[in-house]
Amino acid sequence: MKLFPASLAARASLVLIAGFAVIEVAGLTIEAMDRMDFDRRMARHQVMSHVAMIYRTVEDAKPADRAAVVEDLNKSGDFSASLSAVPPKDLTHEVPERDLPLLLSWAEMRPRENDGPPPMRGFEGPWEHPESPPVFFLPKMGRMPPPPDGFRGGFGDPPPLRFFRGGGRPLHILSFPQRHGRHLAVAMQLPDDSQWLEIRAVLPRATPFSSPLFPLAFALMTAVGGTLIVIAVRRLLAPVGTLVAAAENLVPDDNAAPLPEKGPLELVRAAVAFNAMAARIRRFVSDRTLVLTAIGHDLRTPITRMKLRAEFIDDEELREKFLSDLNELTSMVDATLAYGRESSGREPLVNMDLRALLHTVVDDLVESRPGSEERLVFDEGNSVGRAPVIIRGRPVALKRAFTNLAGNALNYAGGAIVRLTGGGDHPVVVTIDDEGPGLPEEDLTRMFEPFVRMEESRNRETGGAGLGLAIVRTIIRGHGGDVILKNRHPHGLSAIVTLS
Repeated sequence: MKLFPASLAARASLVLIAGFAVIEVAGLTIEAMDRMDFDRRMARHQVMSHVAMIYRTVEDAKPADRAAVVEDLNKSGDFSASLSAVPPKDLTHEVPERDLPLLLSWAEMRPRENDGPPPMRGFEGPWEHPESPPVFFLPKMGRMPPPPDGFRGGFGDPPPLRFFRGGGRPLHILSFPQRHGRHLAVAMQLPDDSQWLEIRAVLPRATPFSSPLFPLAFALMTAVGGTLIVIAVRRLLAPVGTLVAAAENLVPDDNAAPLPEKGPLELVRAAVAFNAMAARIRRFVSDRTLVLTAIGHDLRTPITRMKLRAEFIDDEELREKFLSDLNELTSMVDATLAYGRESSGREPLVNMDLRALLHTVVDDLVESRPGSEERLVFDEGNSVGRAPVIIRGRPVALKRAFTNLAGNALNYAGGAIVRLTGGGDHPVVVTIDDEGPGLPEEDLTRMFEPFVRMEESRNRETGGAGLGLAIVRTIIRGHGGDVILKNRHPHGLSAIVTLS
């Protein structure tokens, strides 16, 4: 199974979209981490405010009513509050009142033994605390104690909130001795009846999917980015398609327009190289054709002289053999000259009706070969298909090409059916089907090579010089089309001409 599509545009789009997706995921991940950190801070602030609210509600109630108040507070389900005469066994860490907001930072801070508060960034002067506060260790910031009341430097977080009022302050505040993940537990001894108020809660888990905008933003950015990448790649690689089309339609014709030399630098260089290559090919084909035509033309004069001299041979049988060989040589020279003329493509292009041309070809062949009316037929199809099929081509050259194909069908298969399909926005296809023996598969392409014949005896009575199909292919390709031979089943041969 292929991992990549076949086309260059699809591969480039796939790689760019994959890279864009990786960058997008990385960017959204960084943004999500920042958002999660912000959500954690907000959650901590809300939880601590809720803890303060629960304490104030219980502390303001009469001692006899506090159990009922705690039971009502537990109905919310987000927090667990309880009253007890002794502190919980798992809460052993004494927390000063001013450090109560830091309980929610256990995920980032770890208490350590206090070995003397070091100097703190943003604070100048001696450390003036009557008590020795616990020292917290902040990763990536080093050891530093909590700031004094009213301190505004050194930390990015706002100053601690005041949770308790005057006489309502708890006598003691206990918490976990070490980090318990997202779990929070605080035990505060009430100041008037020595009971302990225990509050437990679980901080909400921060997730980037808490907001519906995160997956929506990812999907929208991927769709827009992928669309822009596909459009940009297709536009950038469009000249490559033009280059491919020009290479497929390259014919040795001096009238063919050169490939436009515009666009990015690399494509301009490719277009320049292609035009130079096409020019060299045309010069090579033109020089070869000129040499072939010149040789054929120059051979006419000595052949004519030899025919005149052969007339003076007294031996009649020998004279007929000489003249037969000279006539064969003359036919070969004429075919060579015809091949050279068709290769040069000097006939101008005009708008023509291909349907009318095929009618003329069939009628001329039938007229020149009496008795072949039923063996060579032009299939009109339905009435709708009889409309003119207008193409731009060289009428004389195309007539010669289709005459050669239909004539071969008459000579070697005894007859054929000519069909015309397509037109308009679709390629025009001319099919000549016969009921002959067909050809070996390996010879279907070789038949278009010069001087290759279906009949290998080289007898002039059974075939020509072997240039008929070569001339046909030269003419059709000169019109930007192609011609192929294909065996039919159970027998027969099809000559399929495609004109764009």
